[in-house]
Amino acid sequence: MSVVSIDSRDSTPIYAQIERGLRAAIASGRLRSGDQLPTVRQLAVDLRVNANTVARVYAELERDGVLETRRGVGSFVSATPLRARPPAEHQKRLSAFVMRLLADAAAAGFTFDEIVQELKTHRM
Repeated sequence: MSVVSIDSRDSTPIYAQIERGLRAAIASGRLRSGDQLPTVRQLAVDLRVNANTVARVYAELERDGVLETRRGVGSFVSATPLRARPPAEHQKRLSAFVMRLLADAAAAGFTFDEIVQELKTHRM
């Protein structure tokens, strides 16, 4: 069984399906930091896709810090589940969180400036 799958009925490009699948496998814990991925050629054969497509995904995930490729050894997961999420998903979740925070603050009678000042005192 392959670490990811593609759906030929999905209009999403194949490389995007593979990337999404790998990120989801890491985010869900099916793949963990340090796990070795199939070679580009092996995953391409398993998925019946062009090896260049898989290589493109691996390269993109490596640039994003999700994978690490060791020459002559293979590609390994290097990200935590949280780090493996797509950047757009992170921004979407952050935006939703801020909107909830602002709505709750407004309902409680706090001003935006009060919220910002209080957040600055509790910086992580």
